Amino acid sequence: MGTIAESKQTYMLTSKVDGRAATESPAPIWQDIGARKRALLSASIPKEWRVPSELLPPDSQDDVTMWPTTSGWFTQEELAITEQTAAQLVPRLASGELSSETVTRAFCKRAAAAHQLVNCLSETCFERAIATARARDEHFAKTGKAVGPLHGLPISLKDNFKLAGLDSTVGFSSHVGDAAEVDSTLATVLEEAGAVFYVKTNVPTAMMIAETINNVFGRTLNPRNRRTTSGGSSGGESALLVMKGSPIGVGTDIGGSLRIPAACTGIFTLRPSGGRFPVRDCRSGMPGQEGVMSVNGPMARTLEDITLYSKAVIQSQPWLRDAKCLPLPWNTVELPKKLKIGVMWDDTLVQPTPPIARALRHTAEKLLCAGHDVVDWRPTDMLQSLTMISKFFVADGAVAIRKELERTGEPWRPEMDAYRDAQPMSVYDLWSLQTERTAFQNANLDRWNQAGLDALLLPTMPYVTHKHNSTRHVAYTAVFNILDVSAVSFPTGLAVDKHVDVVSKDYEAWSDTCQAINDEYDADLLEGMPISLQLVGRRLDEEKVLGMTECVLQALSN
Repeated sequence: MGTIAESKQTYMLTSKVDGRAATESPAPIWQDIGARKRALLSASIPKEWRVPSELLPPDSQDDVTMWPTTSGWFTQEELAITEQTAAQLVPRLASGELSSETVTRAFCKRAAAAHQLVNCLSETCFERAIATARARDEHFAKTGKAVGPLHGLPISLKDNFKLAGLDSTVGFSSHVGDAAEVDSTLATVLEEAGAVFYVKTNVPTAMMIAETINNVFGRTLNPRNRRTTSGGSSGGESALLVMKGSPIGVGTDIGGSLRIPAACTGIFTLRPSGGRFPVRDCRSGMPGQEGVMSVNGPMARTLEDITLYSKAVIQSQPWLRDAKCLPLPWNTVELPKKLKIGVMWDDTLVQPTPPIARALRHTAEKLLCAGHDVVDWRPTDMLQSLTMISKFFVADGAVAIRKELERTGEPWRPEMDAYRDAQPMSVYDLWSLQTERTAFQNANLDRWNQAGLDALLLPTMPYVTHKHNSTRHVAYTAVFNILDVSAVSFPTGLAVDKHVDVVSKDYEAWSDTCQAINDEYDADLLEGMPISLQLVGRRLDEEKVLGMTECVLQALSN
């Protein structure tokens, strides 16, 4: 598993099920469902957007990010459009310089190509996209005004966001054919702001694996190196964005599912606190699990695009549509000239691999040179937070996941052994766990206040990315889901250098997991891959953490 051939199962143009000889044994129902769904997805790509086989990169080509510009398959106009960021496109769309239909068609074609290279999509709605784009153009032609702050901009959505008429399988074969009747509230907010929807992206089973693979669509590959993971659970989004098949995507995060894929592919994301962005009418892999809140947020190639999206959503007053949203208008924050930033060099459980450690040292030095107050921050409770989040995720004994799998006889994926073997907690034990979580949150708040910190700087993951089937440690992100604070994962501008990023001769493992991650670290495999870090603020501090990330980027650029 984990090969390009494995990912290619999704672009079969006809289902093998339909062509089975009469003497063959019927496939298990989940396999039959998956084969048919993959065939439908492939067939939804128009012929003119299917890459000719002779133009596809060979399976041996790891990095396919430059393929769109070198293949000769895209027009110069299509490339010029899709190479732009959302912040560059929006004013041109809002002024009528670019038509939404032209922009939408360009991104539809590039998304279709991306899927054929890295298997990143789960649904397409190209007809809806073109109709919406034409409506945007007609509105502008009649009124001379934009529909909203995202006028005519294509936006991709993670699979769990509902769009009427499309499935949200969240990686379960049991959800295939269960099309949504209405759009998710967030989709309605974005569409009223002017957005155009055209694709949804692949996720792992139940959205509970830190890589993107399931038994319906298969595995999504990292476009920067197809031998490595694009992360999870928003790995379809991260892969699509790196291929520039989308200017802005929307993912979700319950243990790192925005930040891990962003770090694996070298893009930006914001993990907001619960209550800032609407979550109503989204499909969950574990509905009712609220010990740790699932949130959604933007993913993009620039921080400016993350801010553009966040401001547009919050200014729509989503609290009038979703009872879980807090009535907090967008707040323009004036940052102190001198920030106090704590640096968490490690989580005491797993040492960062050499490129991550180098990027952290480099960024801390740059912040010091820029005049900021940089102090060491030693975590004292990472194992506790990792244990708590693990217990919350299997508090029901994984009954919610097991029931969906049993509906079609779908087997457990090997990445989900902890769920398969889980035993349910009693109500009392769950209440005790929630009490522990709240005490943990308050203890961290007290410590933060005593230190007078503005932000924490730390790794997003202990590694840059890794080979398929090699996810081992999510504590660097998961602790902040327990705390429900605002966090940004951002590329530092540094890349892996196999001649510099070597394991020290003095390395000593802190745990079996630490040893395994060190043993599997492959500088040759990761050569040239972007290195990301994480900046964390207080709860509901989205505007400030975005502003502070900009300060970090400025320091890095000097």
